[in-house]
Amino acid sequence: MELTTAIEKYRKLQAKLSAYYHAMSLIHYDGVTSAPSATAANRGQTLSVLSEETYLLSTGKETLELLEFLDAHKDELDYVQARSVYLSLKEIKEMQKIPLEEYVAYEELMVQSDDVWHKAKETSDFALFLPYLEKIFEYQKRFARYCAPDVHPYNYCLDKYEDGLTMDRCDEFFAALKSRLVPLIKKIGQKEQIDDSFLYGDFSEADQEKFSLSLMDVIGIDKGHCGLSTTEHPFTTSFGSHHDVRITTNYYRNNFTFSMFSVIHEGGHALYDMGSDDSLAYTNLDGGVSMGIHESQSRFYENLLGRSREFTKYVFPTVCSCFPSMKSCTAEDFYRAVNKVSPSLIRVDADEVTYALHIMVRYELEKRIMSGDLEVKDLPAEWNRLYKEYLGVDVPSDREGVLQDSHWSGGAIGYFPSYALGSAYGAQLLKKMKESVDVEACLKAGDFAPINAWNKENIWKHGRVYTPSQLLERVLGEAFDPFVFTDYLEKKYGEIYGL
Repeated sequence: MELTTAIEKYRKLQAKLSAYYHAMSLIHYDGVTSAPSATAANRGQTLSVLSEETYLLSTGKETLELLEFLDAHKDELDYVQARSVYLSLKEIKEMQKIPLEEYVAYEELMVQSDDVWHKAKETSDFALFLPYLEKIFEYQKRFARYCAPDVHPYNYCLDKYEDGLTMDRCDEFFAALKSRLVPLIKKIGQKEQIDDSFLYGDFSEADQEKFSLSLMDVIGIDKGHCGLSTTEHPFTTSFGSHHDVRITTNYYRNNFTFSMFSVIHEGGHALYDMGSDDSLAYTNLDGGVSMGIHESQSRFYENLLGRSREFTKYVFPTVCSCFPSMKSCTAEDFYRAVNKVSPSLIRVDADEVTYALHIMVRYELEKRIMSGDLEVKDLPAEWNRLYKEYLGVDVPSDREGVLQDSHWSGGAIGYFPSYALGSAYGAQLLKKMKESVDVEACLKAGDFAPINAWNKENIWKHGRVYTPSQLLERVLGEAFDPFVFTDYLEKKYGEIYGL
């Protein structure tokens, strides 16, 4: 086979797989946004057929021979081509280790479990979701044994979301955060608490949607390629290409800031996905390289930018226009209120300081289940115990406790540490960005163009061309340091609370 012929065949294979993933993502997106409640079985049937097709196409003899030919000629490929082939071979060889019937059954289970999770959360009934969650964790353990028998099953899960991440690295990272955050939270708790009562009231969904769409414009989202919908648990999805991305939110009538910050958070994900270089479209290099880097962008926009004094002051007139009751307070009041530190029940509502403790709870529980030290049926009790120990709060129901996140219903075991890593990555990226961009001036003017341009040039356009560690090294020029994040928190909240 001629190398040029092989490269063209590989390009067409990538485009075909991208089309399948596009269709499957659309079906999933429909299921969690607007599909009728009794249609899960139909979607499951369709996804089982499509997942079987993608499995056969990805792992078939012809595909493997093509990739092995390209790999044998990798010295004749450019770096980007060689990286793409490497990732395809890695994913195919892993997929081949999973029996087809189990792969298809797992895809069907994902549809069923998501549907049941929604019902279980609505009724606060963990017992309803339990048999599905037990199967999900069992599948994850089984897949780990198939694909990485010499690796701890939870390390296998962690690595899927952050290349090279292990329990040892997580333990070291969380210990570093805990050493600085626990004393900071204690000091803040001894201070007079911030009044945020004016954030709660009656805010119509129509007004919140209007505000959300304006936020998308401010942070620079191209609404011709990114739509906004509602769902129970906000998320972002990219439909096989950065040319088609959707973000979601949830409108709570009593508190508009939930949708405000979920839109900015998911907007950060969307900007990353849409920022991949056009040359990577319809390939396995399109989109974010890891969930840690992805969360560095979402939490960068949500917190480091969105909760800054400069941005909240800039957006405050729009807040008052959309929600007239907010005219009773000042921009400074608004800034302090959206940065109030208080241990809470719900992760997505958590402030910057206590957020990592929510992640630590989930990390500890996942690690123990994957290690066999905890049974799935005991999750609610352990969840409640750790929330009392770590955050000092009592969990009144499963809805507000173990059922609050959608991640487990989608099989995303090992994802949660990415949120805390992303927060820490983001703080160090902001420090680096400030060397060449006047971030405060941009936020005061509501001009995200220089910020987005820096992110696109340094992070977004590279897609999956580099590993997470390679990308950070290229951008930062120094090692990752979690204490940059804790320094940022101590400075910001020390000023807010007068520590």
